[in-house]
Amino acid sequence: MTTTSSKRLLPSTSMLAAFDAAARTTSFTAAAKELALTQGAISRQVTALEQQLGVSLFQRHKQTIRLTQAGEMYAKEVNAALSHIRSATLNVMTNPSGGVLNLAILPMFGSRWLMPRLPDFLAKNPQITINTVSKLSPFNFDLEDIHCAIHFGKENWAQANCLFLMDEEAVPVCSPDFLKQTGLAKIDTSSASICANLIDLPLLHISTRPDAWQQWFSDHNIQPDTLSNIGKTRQGMHFEQFAIATNAAIAGLGVALLPKFLIKNELKRNELVIICNKPLNTDNGYYLVTPQSKQDYAPINAFQQWLISTVEKEQAAKN
Repeated sequence: MTTTSSKRLLPSTSMLAAFDAAARTTSFTAAAKELALTQGAISRQVTALEQQLGVSLFQRHKQTIRLTQAGEMYAKEVNAALSHIRSATLNVMTNPSGGVLNLAILPMFGSRWLMPRLPDFLAKNPQITINTVSKLSPFNFDLEDIHCAIHFGKENWAQANCLFLMDEEAVPVCSPDFLKQTGLAKIDTSSASICANLIDLPLLHISTRPDAWQQWFSDHNIQPDTLSNIGKTRQGMHFEQFAIATNAAIAGLGVALLPKFLIKNELKRNELVIICNKPLNTDNGYYLVTPQSKQDYAPINAFQQWLISTVEKEQAAKN
């Protein structure tokens, strides 16, 4: 792209501000008052912008103006861009040594593990503002205004670096009443036979981990012909999120395969019980994922160091 065409695609801020004010107020006079300029100055800035773009943005009739169709579409984009610039400017003025960290989190991991610990990070980094959004699966960082993500799975995110945080132990759990109804409460939970008994019960599935139950039965030597019955008889329900599956298990709808560290409170309150303490063994884990283009962003580095320190301290406390 030539220098001339590049300049044409980047109008001056004064042109855009004049156009934005005129578009919002539908008046050059009102826009002039808002920006503390003359009506003639607003008119000249808008005319210069139209000439640079080669597009008419307003229909002019005597003392009135009205946006053209092209002007309406352009006004929405310009207003959003100027609002973003104002927000960024205010942030750097009020918080010059900090920044914003837009973080994608897994809903239950975020609510059960991260949020109780986040006050410690904010106390140590008061200059950083964290915004969160829920994401259940990998996404394209180039298409999202997100700086980093906490992901469960393998270390295979395209054009991003994955920092291992922790693994998990997912175990079969259900409500105490459901356990009594099945008769499994009378079976020795250390016995291998209890694994085979589970296959006849309603199994609650998580859509992001569709093969979890099959992997669990395979780990505990349930034969392949038996595994083929999963999904055919007494299949149970499917859920998009762990939180809903947890509530379903508490309600007695079936047996869920849930990470122990995310259901500590439910186990403590006896809302859920572990049917057999035999965790699912996988090579998946929790990772902090950072796009390669944002490796040097200070808020990410601060958050990464805090995460590593927090996980290491908790792992040491267990050992």
